[in-house]
Amino acid sequence: MEYQLVYQLFPRSFGITEEIRAVIDCFEKNYEYIKSPDNNLSSDGVLKVLSDDLEELHFKVEKSKASIDKIKVPVLFSLNNKIDKFFDADAVSEDGKIVIEVEAGRAYRNNQFLKDIFQACMMPNVDYLVIAVRNHYHNSDDFKSIFQFLETLYVSGRLQLPLKGIVLIGY
Repeated sequence: MEYQLVYQLFPRSFGITEEIRAVIDCFEKNYEYIKSPDNNLSSDGVLKVLSDDLEELHFKVEKSKASIDKIKVPVLFSLNNKIDKFFDADAVSEDGKIVIEVEAGRAYRNNQFLKDIFQACMMPNVDYLVIAVRNHYHNSDDFKSIFQFLETLYVSGRLQLPLKGIVLIGY
């Protein structure tokens, strides 16, 4: 089966912004190098392929898992405005409005996408979360499974998220 890059913005009631389009373009430009299952890259491997293009868009991109290379997004502040709690992100736009999380094997089976959504919702300035997941992982389609979950979340209307949207990208 031949896979292709796919994406969807939730909620599906409005189109993507120019800034989100530019992020998707980074994935499209590099698709041949990251597509699953042809390239069995880790999430860090995918991020490394995309990093130059994301940096051209003025995103801060995680360089490694070392503490100094992580992108720390504050979520709670204590006395004298000191950061009390933060969450790590794979990439963040210069204005802090777009957070990108790239997942490989843990996206659906380990519910990593739910953790990504929760953390983005706790980040005070974030408008959009971009979650990139494999189309093919151990005979399952993570994009399709997460798509169905997000579709249910938004169609039901039972849970209101503080984000303008979630972009799901299948690579």
